[in-house]
Amino acid sequence: MKYEEYETALSVPRIGKYRLACKNDKNKALILYRYNIKLCQKFYGVLGVLEVVLRNAINEHFKTQLHDNNWLITQAQSGFLVNYQEAIFKERDKLVNNRKYTHDKLVASLSLGVWTFMFSRNCYKNSGKTLLQIFPNKTHGLNQRDIYADLDKVRSLRNRIAHHEPLCFDSTGAVSVAYVQEIFSLIVKHIHFLGYTTNELLYGVENPLQTINKIDELSKTLPVEIN
Repeated sequence: MKYEEYETALSVPRIGKYRLACKNDKNKALILYRYNIKLCQKFYGVLGVLEVVLRNAINEHFKTQLHDNNWLITQAQSGFLVNYQEAIFKERDKLVNNRKYTHDKLVASLSLGVWTFMFSRNCYKNSGKTLLQIFPNKTHGLNQRDIYADLDKVRSLRNRIAHHEPLCFDSTGAVSVAYVQEIFSLIVKHIHFLGYTTNELLYGVENPLQTINKIDELSKTLPVEIN
């Protein structure tokens, strides 16, 4: 396909961001666009691993802490999750209507946003200020606010991927890998905090580092503007 055909298929505004970032080089713009797609694909795997181990750790913690195997519903009704009552009940009702409801299936159906919210100041306080116990390898001195900020950044990247937004630009629209490098480091760090050996847990899972490096290499081939 010619570049102009990609413009028709993908829209001028979408592909135009890549062309502009690549100094009007159509070939590099298409290469960068494909790299961005691959970057999103490879992030999805490691994001999924973090999300699963995080939600499982939170679930086991509160089942024990609250002595309640159905704590999500209980806390959504009149506890520290009332702010997410609508989202939790919506997922519960879907499962009930399909005759598939179990607490474990509800855990699996909730978004990363719900699990991240549990580290927000009020939710953390109202749930007993015990949730940091799920991080046996946490760096000394890191508090609830630090963990929440980190997980919120990870959640934001996940949402960007879900909405097909580019990951390979900085705030000025220039090609940059700084953002994705930061988020990948956060994912690796929190898997470690949760008590896992990252290389073992992510064994066989594609990670984005190779694609990040390719984008970085491409950025170095672009002409530097002199003001």
